[in-house]
Amino acid sequence: MWRLFYSLLLIFSLPFIVLRLLIRSAANPAYRARIGERFSFFDAPEFDRANTTLIWLHAVSVGETVAALPLVKSLQAKHANLRFVITTTTPTGSDRVRSLFGESVFHVYAPYDLNFVLRRFLKKIQPDLLILMETELWPNTIAACQQQGIKILLANARLSEKSALGYRRIASLSRQMLSAVDAIAAQSQQDVERLVALGAERNSTAVTGSLKFYLETDPHLSDRNHEAEPFLSVRQSGRQVVVFASTREGEEAIILRALSGLMTLPDAPLCLLIPRHPERFDQVAALARQQGFAVQRRSSAETIAPETQILLGDSMGEMMDYYGLGHIAFVGGSLVDTGCQNVLEPAACSLPVLVGPSQFNFASICRQLETAEALLTVKDAADLTQQLRLLLADPERRKRMGDAGKQLIRSNRTALPQVEARVAALLGLAG
Repeated sequence: MWRLFYSLLLIFSLPFIVLRLLIRSAANPAYRARIGERFSFFDAPEFDRANTTLIWLHAVSVGETVAALPLVKSLQAKHANLRFVITTTTPTGSDRVRSLFGESVFHVYAPYDLNFVLRRFLKKIQPDLLILMETELWPNTIAACQQQGIKILLANARLSEKSALGYRRIASLSRQMLSAVDAIAAQSQQDVERLVALGAERNSTAVTGSLKFYLETDPHLSDRNHEAEPFLSVRQSGRQVVVFASTREGEEAIILRALSGLMTLPDAPLCLLIPRHPERFDQVAALARQQGFAVQRRSSAETIAPETQILLGDSMGEMMDYYGLGHIAFVGGSLVDTGCQNVLEPAACSLPVLVGPSQFNFASICRQLETAEALLTVKDAADLTQQLRLLLADPERRKRMGDAGKQLIRSNRTALPQVEARVAALLGLAG
């Protein structure tokens, strides 16, 4: 009954969903491209089904795509007959799939979670296994795969208390979805308990740790922009650099208030400000200039000027290059209530990490980094200013924090072989 109600609601919402894509495309034209793919109108490649095992992996956006990278690459290397179809829902996720995997996988936007769309998608793809990354639970997708005998793995699974409360409001539908999942590889014991409480089978759910600890396998950690401007001149400037990464709407105003307290320092740092969504680049640049900051944009590809206070990171796919310039990192999505972005990326670059109080997307990892004294939580603009001042004045502490974060990443690489084993078991693969 709940799934029927959900499907009807989704059907009635379709015109508004498409309208939202068109509205968002005013700022980012990629949102109006390939809309047909979302309804399963695309040309599927021809797979040799007699000699091929096909995995459909769904990674909603950039973070999930990067987390899936080590798993996909390892499985491709070990099993020559495996083929991957990777779906995302955002243009940034789509771009990342193409940059990380190239032609080694088939990429298409994820189908809308409607039976008639899914039937067309599954008929074209015919997967043997569906891997859902993290918390991508779609009732009709799971039901359609179960009905067709397609195995389902929830990999790198996490469920915050906030998300669990939402799923509890639709307890019957949540139980129906989770009981249909064949195996769950969860990031932490807390995730396991929340998932089991919602209806997952305990004997098919296990703690494997997070695939995001394998971040260094991402080729984007390489120093691709060593000779490019403004990266080259930032390195040569000798200035201390603070990276404000993946900031969200409303958060930049808080950060700019914090920065006003740093610009009075005799050796004020250069601040790299990288909004999470490209459609907001112009807005954030205008806001910083309105508040009196000297702003330069990465897209200008010009040498960094001595008077520049903020370098706006208005590019995609270069986050690790920005971190490579930094001495300290603040991770966005945390001073507004959106749950924080990936704190492991700066830790992998041996940077001390600052983050706001909203951490539910990376709650377990934030706790681990904080316990290791690699991460500090700041509560507001004033606290952010104070902690930045202290760290800028203490290079030895910065090094201790950066080393601690790097070591934590190295010591927590346990997930990949365990998730691989579950894939092999579900598909009956040797080795």
